[in-house]
Amino acid sequence: MAAVLPLADLRQQGRPGTWLNTIIKGDCVAALEALPDQSVDAIFADPPYNLQLGGALHRPDQSLVDAVDDDWDQFASFQAYDAFTRAWLLACRRVLKPNGTIWVIGSYHNIFRVGAMLQDLNFWLLNDIVWRKTNPMPNFKGRRFQNAHETMIWASRDAKAKGYTFNYDALKASNDDVQMRSDWLFPICSGGERLKGDDGKKVHPTQKPEALLARVIMASTKPGDVILDPFFGTGTTGAVAKRLGRNFVGIEREQDYIDAASARIAGVEPLGKAELTVMTGKRAEPRVAFNTLVESGLVKPGQVLTDARRRWSAIVRADGTLASGGAAGSIHRLGAQVQGLDACNGWTFWHFDDGQALKPIDDLRAIIRNGLAKLD
Repeated sequence: MAAVLPLADLRQQGRPGTWLNTIIKGDCVAALEALPDQSVDAIFADPPYNLQLGGALHRPDQSLVDAVDDDWDQFASFQAYDAFTRAWLLACRRVLKPNGTIWVIGSYHNIFRVGAMLQDLNFWLLNDIVWRKTNPMPNFKGRRFQNAHETMIWASRDAKAKGYTFNYDALKASNDDVQMRSDWLFPICSGGERLKGDDGKKVHPTQKPEALLARVIMASTKPGDVILDPFFGTGTTGAVAKRLGRNFVGIEREQDYIDAASARIAGVEPLGKAELTVMTGKRAEPRVAFNTLVESGLVKPGQVLTDARRRWSAIVRADGTLASGGAAGSIHRLGAQVQGLDACNGWTFWHFDDGQALKPIDDLRAIIRNGLAKLD
């Protein structure tokens, strides 16, 4: 079973090692206040939607719909819901790392109020994602359009946040080399994935599909990151995080949900390192200056570099610049100058002779980068 941490124990021993990969039992705001500052990399929040059903919901044949009528989704007024939203978002902002991001999912009942509150609290909205459901429930209440989607807001901690994780290249590659769009098509949670009790009824009325959480986690976190879910429910976030090599911390007050989540997560087998390696593009690689190649001895002062067709040549100087005739400069500037161009990628223009063939100096930069990756 996944570990369960009572709130009282968390307050006594709030060190990261004690709450990582646990379910904290208690009120979400109180539990968040017991966590250390800037301790999580990402947050996925599926708060109460405040559906305001106002009574039982029936199908046209008068059969009862198993709708969300639990006490945790009941609020006396919009003002009460706003106060609740402000409290948990403020608490989330404190525990989120400066380069972390938060996801909040909701329906038309609540997501606009949540979005306004996020902006009021100085979060910076990055995207709104539309989860379009392949199999939505029919609308049994009134003459309206069918509610076929939910909205997720993705936000950074503030407008100046830098370095937040977005695995752009991996998402694009997995989407047939087309940039991933902000409308996602997934079925609602059903079949064998839907947790049910001994009575055959759903354990939780709003259990989210694992495929949805997998995309959220793969898009905005790295292996080893810590993902917080302040409304843990039956533990979809924890189960997917464990499978994808991330750490999680969940907060939940209902014991039935905790029991279901704990058993569910215990049965998850994490993927291996090879499967979890995230594809990255050039921009994500560590910056390596040409001078680093000189300092490391991969390129030596006095060495001659040429273009691929040996039309131009330059001598490497000890300070990491190149000289050709009466001109000198960086690998990029000199490469452009000898060609009479405005710009040049010196890494692919200049080549070295390894004794068998000419190769771009970018190959030498790759050696440095591989060494840096091993240090990580």
